Amino acid sequence: MNVHEAKTHLSRLLARVEGGEEVVIAKAGRPVARLVPMGERPSRRVPGTAQGRVTIAPDFEAPLPESVLREFEG
Repeated sequence: MNVHEAKTHLSRLLARVEGGEEVVIAKAGRPVARLVPMGERPSRRVPGTAQGRVTIAPDFEAPLPESVLREFEG
């Protein structure tokens, strides 16, 4: 489906996608987007579930060595 048709018939396209169909939108004959059903929403994230599994090195905030800084600065 081309962009003009998609803009003209967006409500119909959304109804088709809600029904499980996948719709590809093209610009100048080249596919550029795909409308797909959202599916199930992910469950709500619960803070603290990684507690005890992550460690931060004591020197985390220490300055980088000069050799590494030179790589960043070019």
